[in-house]
Amino acid sequence: MTTKTFNVNGMKCMHCKANVENAIQSLDGVQCALADIEAKNVKVDYDESRVKDADLKAAVEGAGHYELQI
Repeated sequence: MTTKTFNVNGMKCMHCKANVENAIQSLDGVQCALADIEAKNVKVDYDESRVKDADLKAAVEGAGHYELQI
């Protein structure tokens, strides 16, 4: 299991936080995602053999007006 923190642009409220977390956690191979609105990032625990950083980026950006920086 790998843990990484990614910067996320566009999170402004608790709804945004939930959208980002849910988008990432919907991916098979992700154990946990915890977004921080103030720090503008998300900490993700995931299996790198099943989930690539580009998959995380696509999931977040598909959930709304957010940009995950990899």
